[in-house]
Amino acid sequence: MDADFDKLRGRIEGLRAKTIANGCTEGEALAAAAKVAELLDRYDLSLTDIEIRSAPCARRAYETHHRKRIPLDDCISAIADFCDCKVWREKDAAGEGIYVFFGLRSDVEAAHYLTELIDGAVRSELGRYKTSPEYRRFRHQERHMANASFALGMVASIADKLTAIKAARDMVNSGTGRGLVVLKGSVVAAEFEKLGLGLRTVDRPSRMVSPTAYDAGGVAGASLAIDPAIRGKT
Repeated sequence: MDADFDKLRGRIEGLRAKTIANGCTEGEALAAAAKVAELLDRYDLSLTDIEIRSAPCARRAYETHHRKRIPLDDCISAIADFCDCKVWREKDAAGEGIYVFFGLRSDVEAAHYLTELIDGAVRSELGRYKTSPEYRRFRHQERHMANASFALGMVASIADKLTAIKAARDMVNSGTGRGLVVLKGSVVAAEFEKLGLGLRTVDRPSRMVSPTAYDAGGVAGASLAIDPAIRGKT
């Protein structure tokens, strides 16, 4: 298992080098996300039920470098579900927010990478939006809300796509007759219970948004139409 995991992690690092480290187009980001799903499914199918039950769980934090909540919050649960992980938000010693993923090592690695990938895509698309004629129509005092609205629209669109793709993947994988999703879920739930974290749900205040900027973000998110049929090579 360790050798297979190292191979999977190496392939994810290869994707990171092609996308995040060097910058990427939207199409390349989509292909990378689809490839992650393919790699995870292939890795899971290579393991026996006994290996999955005995597989160690891990946690990995993604640093937001922000003290306040950010639009990515609206996508983080979809990322965790896509990778069969649990996720929660906490603050580090500096008071900045971090997302903590918990699950099987392969899934945690993938979730961290996808968070980094989507976070970067949102920042990149927001940068493009700020140069658009539509954005320049906002008055200076309205642009902060426009920025947040665009990002919210984009992450909401991406979250919807991840949820839909995950449902399709689960349906395909259930055809193997092994019930991998249920098996992995039971393993992660049992290990998570041992942490005794006592997490609580916090209601988020409602936010004012610009419908125009929100819709523009949704269009940008729709351009990231992650196609599970995309296959890349690493």
